[in-house]
Amino acid sequence: MVHIAEYRRGEAAFLHAATLVGENPETRDAAAVPRQAGADPAGREAARPAGTADPIGVLIVDDHALFRRGLEMVLQGEDDIEVIGEGGDGHEAVEMAGDLLPDVVLMDIRMPRRSGIEACTAIKDAAPSAKIVMLTISDEEEDLFEAIKAGASGYLLKEISIDEVPQAVRAVHGGQSLISPSMASKLITEFAALAKRSEERTQQVPAPRLTDREMEVLRLVARGLGNREIARELFISENTVKNHVRNILEKLQLHSRMEAVVYAVREKLLEIT
Repeated sequence: MVHIAEYRRGEAAFLHAATLVGENPETRDAAAVPRQAGADPAGREAARPAGTADPIGVLIVDDHALFRRGLEMVLQGEDDIEVIGEGGDGHEAVEMAGDLLPDVVLMDIRMPRRSGIEACTAIKDAAPSAKIVMLTISDEEEDLFEAIKAGASGYLLKEISIDEVPQAVRAVHGGQSLISPSMASKLITEFAALAKRSEERTQQVPAPRLTDREMEVLRLVARGLGNREIARELFISENTVKNHVRNILEKLQLHSRMEAVVYAVREKLLEIT
């Protein structure tokens, strides 16, 4: 479990660094002007040269107002990034994402009313093109796995430096996936365990059971007989033989008669003499 003291230490370090960025006169003056969600920063549109790409629209969602403010101060100094809105919980995140259609969402996991993971799934429905980065203190594997399953493009711990935040925004906007190194190692370990469990389950699954008639058909297929020859051998119609062969392939999840024969020999369903 992550303790409150650890949470505050992590956010305090980030906010202190953000404050240093805010000591830049231009950044400080811009940050002093409160802005409604979705409004353009003063002068940003006029200052942008004609023909340049639109800035990356970022929505910040965290239940700590000071942390949101720190993120905004960091990102305001980037010409190609624009904070278009802020929210304090997962419910607000979903509503604002649908209204503002951000390019990137920076969102905490543990929030009131609606968690970041629950909001992540809903945001992908409301704004499918939005890239979501979970920016959190939670280093628990379960949160990481659930965030990825919910559609998050990144999972970063709040211990990252302020220089990494704009880089992360640009990276996920460009199609990359980001995970803090300490969390990435946990993800790799879990994937390896999942692969091993899947292999063990596969080995435990018994071979599909064929009927006696299907086994007769398979033995004759293994001898190289065609459908007409098998029909004469078993005194059945050629169409019936075709149905048996189709059923054999479906049960074994194979695509050809040769694959069926190889599989049957390997699994000792029949022996070639």
